[in-house]
Amino acid sequence: MGNAFDVIIVGGGAAGIGAARRLAVHGLSALLLEASSRLGGRAHTQDLGGYPLDLGCEWLHSGDRNAWVVIAEASGFPVDRGEPPWTKAHPGITQDEDAQEAAQRAFGAWEERLRSAAAGSDRASDALEPGGTWNAYVRAIAGFMSGVGPEAISATDYLAYDDASTGKNWHLPLGYGTLVAASLPSSTTLHLATPAERIDLTADGVAVTTRAGIVRAGAAIITVSTAVLAGDAIRLPSGVDPWREAAAALPLGHNEKVFLEIGREAAFEPDSHAYGDLHDPRAAAYSIRPNGWPVIEAFLGGEGARIVEEEGPAAGFAFVSAELAALFGSDVVSAIRPLAATSWSRMASIGGAYSCALPGRSGARAQLARPFEDRLFFAGEATHPFDFTTAHGAHDSGQRAADEAMAALRDRHGLGLRDPLVATGT
Repeated sequence: MGNAFDVIIVGGGAAGIGAARRLAVHGLSALLLEASSRLGGRAHTQDLGGYPLDLGCEWLHSGDRNAWVVIAEASGFPVDRGEPPWTKAHPGITQDEDAQEAAQRAFGAWEERLRSAAAGSDRASDALEPGGTWNAYVRAIAGFMSGVGPEAISATDYLAYDDASTGKNWHLPLGYGTLVAASLPSSTTLHLATPAERIDLTADGVAVTTRAGIVRAGAAIITVSTAVLAGDAIRLPSGVDPWREAAAALPLGHNEKVFLEIGREAAFEPDSHAYGDLHDPRAAAYSIRPNGWPVIEAFLGGEGARIVEEEGPAAGFAFVSAELAALFGSDVVSAIRPLAATSWSRMASIGGAYSCALPGRSGARAQLARPFEDRLFFAGEATHPFDFTTAHGAHDSGQRAADEAMAALRDRHGLGLRDPLVATGT
């Protein structure tokens, strides 16, 4: 039986869409299978209260080299290159500025000591100052960045991202998820709510089993999260255990968002930032009235995110409301009301936030990115050597996997690929 497609892409997040865009440029036929009822994966913009709020990834990190900036501008999406809100503290907060500066210095010192930890145990917690006054603050910020506590963070992995980052953080007023979901090429065949249940190798490619039947292609690009890949949701060919083990060494961290609607806009300054209890590792970071909207976005990482994950949205609302009351005074509670809360860790098709290499396992990223039998190709933010945890890292990994798949198809079948300059009309 002949193959219906050149390539089947499993997963419709930033990596899957990046792969589809590369294949489309070269004129290959592609089928994208997405387990959920929408595109975007961990990029998800939702209209809440009339505002396009990003439930998942939100910032164009390393914006000056971020592929989504180019895609956005080519597609007519505005890009805000202004300073992010965390650079502008909300005026009048009842917080000790000296303590805030001391906490930030302690975090910087922890990052400096990570290089020694990387050369030794590779456990980021070993870079904590024993009995340090600001260790709770360090844990909270590490939770924002990696989704886990320092004990579960590879210092080598953390530094790889930090060293590569350009520090440019730009914003998409219409939503990151909106852009990602709108960027699938029209030539790609899309099947939503169609999880891949089994992938087998065939004589001339792969066969992917879904509830709707079996589809065949010359190759498959697998872009699911490490939580899904390390689990048993998809049956893969024998011999793929090393890839599953690599995925297990790159578990997804815990990051959630809680959104509150502001009833009295005068209570808060627009496009500003606040931070919770400096001595609580569960503390949230608050984006206040982004784009001038009457909304507060509370970002929780690591231990803070577990409040929402384990106790539910109501507990998350209660926690952030209490922090905001401590910052702005008890009267502020009457000015805010719950709007929404995320539940990334509870989503079976994703299972968490973004990947973090366990101590001593930073090499798992390269292991996971290897092709299998020139039939299966792996992509996703977890496979990027230094832009992991980002949508642009995911996108670029999808393009890399597409290039690998096209090379394998060319070698196997002499598949003719269109010249990309001709295909794009440039």
